[in-house]
Order: sequence, then structure tokens, then C-alpha cells
Amino acid sequence: LSPAAGVWGGLVQAGGSLRLSCAASGFTFDNNAIGWFRQAPGKEREALLCFSGRDGSTDYAADSVKGRFTVSSDDAKNTVYLQMNSLKPEDTAVYSCGRVLTIYCPVNYYHNIDYWGKGTLVTVSS
Repeated sequence: LSPAAGVWGGLVQAGGSLRLSCAASGFTFDNNAIGWFRQAPGKEREALLCFSGRDGSTDYAADSVKGRFTVSSDDAKNTVYLQMNSLKPEDTAVYSCGRVLTIYCPVNYYHNIDYWGKGTLVTVSS
């Protein structure tokens, strides 16, 4: 898994948007759901949402990102994108994606991650 920010360094002003990507190698999103997470400085990792490529469904774990963060996928590139809009300074964190063991998103998907992508820092300035 290779998560990367669309903009180098992931620096954006409050109210702005940023798209992160998570590219898969050796598997497809049709067979494994993908979870997105973030860890803010001094805080524990937070589960954001889970995306199932099989049916295109997204299950949100964090109310704070509902309505602002969405997921899409490009099967040809085997890549999942996290579109983040209306960013706030409190969204500043290291974002990472993880492969879920199952096709669909279980309720406790954050306990069913077997591979993690390298995190990428997103900084939202006020």
C-alpha cells in the first residue's frame, strides 16, 4: 500500500481541499476493503472510514469527517482516493490507509487490518 498526498507535504489552508491516494500492489480493492485512519500529534490513531471496492460503499467511523471526506476508486490504477474538503486545523494529522482482511467493511474493521501503507502528513493552517 502506498498512500501519498496529491500535494507534496500535504500543506493546505483551512477551508481548502486535499486528495490523498492509496495505491495497492498484489491485491485489488474488489477483494479487500480499505480503511483510512489518522493520528494527530499526541493523540491515538483514529479510524475515519472504511471503503469496500466490491460495492463502492463507505462506512464512516468518525462523525467529524462525515460530509467533508469522501472516497473514490480507480480500478485501472488500483488506487483509492480520500477526498478531503472544508479542511480544518484539527484535521492536521498523519493519514494512513490499511488493508482490511475482508471484502466488505465489518463494524470493527480497525481491528482487521493486515497491511498498512506509509503515513503521510497533512497540515491544515488556520
